[in-house]
Amino acid sequence: MTEINPTEFTPWVSLIGGALIGLAAVLLMAIQGRIFGATGILAGFISPANSSDWAWRAVLLAGMVTGPLVFMLFTGHMPAVEVPVSKLALIVGGVIVGIGVTYGSGCTSGHGVCGNARLSPRSIVATLSFMASTAVTVFIIRHVLGGE
Repeated sequence: MTEINPTEFTPWVSLIGGALIGLAAVLLMAIQGRIFGATGILAGFISPANSSDWAWRAVLLAGMVTGPLVFMLFTGHMPAVEVPVSKLALIVGGVIVGIGVTYGSGCTSGHGVCGNARLSPRSIVATLSFMASTAVTVFIIRHVLGGE
């Protein structure tokens, strides 16, 4: 049996996923006048300004969580999720992302999808920083430390 690399690039699935994220961002801007930044949406859900602000965030987050069920309706099986790192690595990574989101004033969805579409200089710099950090991290993990 051929082993599949867990980080293998899947262009069609990636294209469809990216198109759906873009559509969601456009619809949120058109309907609510809000930027699709996942961490900002979650923060506003946890500490809402008012009940109507909480409601749209709850619906959007419910859609994110139930996405695999929609996938199952179309394909007959749940999407395969393989996490090739330990739980400790996930926790450390989550803390690092949380720190980055705080200092970067947003996340990859807010800056990378919506901010770049609006030609925001801050978002362009943030996205370039995300991409450079990712390239350095992958190089170190794969070529210096010898991981996959």
